Amino acid sequence: MKSYCSFARARRTVLAMGVALAAATQVHAAPSNPEPPEELSQIPVSMLVDLGSGQVLEQRRPDIPFLPASVTKVMTAFVAFEEIDAGRLPLDRRFQMDPETEKEWWAKGSTMYITRNDRPTTEELLHGVMTASGNDACIVLAKGYAGSVSAWVEMMNAAAKRIGMSRSHYNTPNGWMDEGQTYVTASDMVKLADAMIMRHPKLYREFSGVKQYKWRDVVMRSHDPTVGIVPGADGIKTGYTLEAGYNFVGTAEREGRRLVMVLAGSPTYRIRDAAARNLLEWGFSDWSARHLFDIGQNVADAKVQDGAELSVPLVTDRKVHATLPSNAPGRKVTLTVHYQGPLKAPVTKGNRVGYLEIAVEGLAPGRVPLFAGADVAKAGTLDRLRNGLINIFR
Repeated sequence: MKSYCSFARARRTVLAMGVALAAATQVHAAPSNPEPPEELSQIPVSMLVDLGSGQVLEQRRPDIPFLPASVTKVMTAFVAFEEIDAGRLPLDRRFQMDPETEKEWWAKGSTMYITRNDRPTTEELLHGVMTASGNDACIVLAKGYAGSVSAWVEMMNAAAKRIGMSRSHYNTPNGWMDEGQTYVTASDMVKLADAMIMRHPKLYREFSGVKQYKWRDVVMRSHDPTVGIVPGADGIKTGYTLEAGYNFVGTAEREGRRLVMVLAGSPTYRIRDAAARNLLEWGFSDWSARHLFDIGQNVADAKVQDGAELSVPLVTDRKVHATLPSNAPGRKVTLTVHYQGPLKAPVTKGNRVGYLEIAVEGLAPGRVPLFAGADVAKAGTLDRLRNGLINIFR
């Protein structure tokens, strides 16, 4: 059964939490929403999301699959981040290029220029993937860690499934042309960027947004059109092939607000780059945040079945706010907690168990994930007796 807690109808629950919710101010005539930059008109696919509210500020064909080109490498980096933080892939592990890979990928498209005589580390390969967009670096990492490209691709698709990328599929680690077998959507790429940033913040900061990295005698340079130009911009990845056009997944953070942007199919890099810069600036200047919850703050309590406790707190992994047009900061905000409940014990702290829906008047609602804020063991005999008495007196 799907359980939910409407903040409008469950005032007693909210007061018991001791959480101060921002008061909704009545507005007599809501102004129109901000118009996105005109540069987007020439780009087939676009999306801008505020991760602190989950609200979509701009979108065009967000669920239509497109060819990612080198944006594919974001997933290769994410899989590596998952393995590193799980303790299975050391940053100082060394890899070797086999003769077959060297023959196929030497100076093929964007490259790190790895030879069979080199022994690059995981760290060096990830800079090659994210900074230089090295096709060879992706293949060396994939083969060296998973044993084959196909095995690494299986890891990529498994990771995509875990984070809810339901309309995307990977067939290559580097985005090289494969007759359309690799495809993604803008909404799925936002999920991937969110997972990369939130799950692996240290690795993200180390490998994303690096403008230049020297390996051996090779100076690798990023083509990111926003880092160093748009304040707060720190990645993530460009991509281009003749078939795909010019793509970009970008992000920036200012004053606690993190925006993620996807652009795909631009006819020229100049159009893409101008749109990227102006879209981020528009997202910060024409939209503002109303603070709701801090990281780890108790948002609500979820009922627990057969647990040592009757409920478990639901918490956030990020600062949460409502995103409103800057010219209409008084719009009504409604919050609703959703979870499949009651949760069945045992409940593990940190497991994702639901989401908070943030509905701003005149806008589509956004969602941010909610996690169990504590462990709840299965109930013993005394626990069941105590819980029964509590329910009777309630």
